[in-house]
Amino acid sequence: MPSENWTQVDRYINDLFIPPDPVLESALRSSGEAGLPSIQVTPNQGKLLAILARSIRARTILEIGALGGYSTIWLARALSPGGKLITLEVEPRHAAVARANLKRAGLDGVAELRLAPALESLPRLLAEGHEPFDLVFIDADKPTTAEYFAWALKLTHPGSLIITDNVVRDGKVVDPTSQDPNVQGVRRFNAALAAEPRVTATVVQTVGSKGYDGFAIALVN
Repeated sequence: MPSENWTQVDRYINDLFIPPDPVLESALRSSGEAGLPSIQVTPNQGKLLAILARSIRARTILEIGALGGYSTIWLARALSPGGKLITLEVEPRHAAVARANLKRAGLDGVAELRLAPALESLPRLLAEGHEPFDLVFIDADKPTTAEYFAWALKLTHPGSLIITDNVVRDGKVVDPTSQDPNVQGVRRFNAALAAEPRVTATVVQTVGSKGYDGFAIALVN
């Protein structure tokens, strides 16, 4: 559980660096009203994603796990002119909320949502001959994270960034005996990431209003 101090610091950071944004606030509100779980990135984390996308002048972005489209909006807004984002979602209710939020944000022509299990959509992207993605954001079911990462490697190019969320799990990731499939899933991913010679990578721990967790960032060599 987040400490009150972590939450206060998040609020302080957001007040300083995240101006009021009716579109993003509406996306959060509509997601909550639809009963979606409140597991989207925080505003300051959303802005970090946007900064990373802009720093590499991303023209193509792949997101695995749309939820209500909150992080999708942050990323799509950061695309270079003429850029395109594809987001993958398996839950029809989540997809409906995300599509409505993207339309309200004026991004429905920029961001394409594909409704299907990601392990079906990812091979399809490869078969379609889609151009390599400049940035991949993985934020979906944790037991399958290592498989998503393997596909991300096939769909990127040297210089691409692969960012993976929720890889510390309140510190439980250090426990090899954990019976939690989410913990075991991110342990498998972290091991695969560390052993992968095609990337330069690290994991950063985070604390904040969503508790204690962390994200991985990998630069494709």
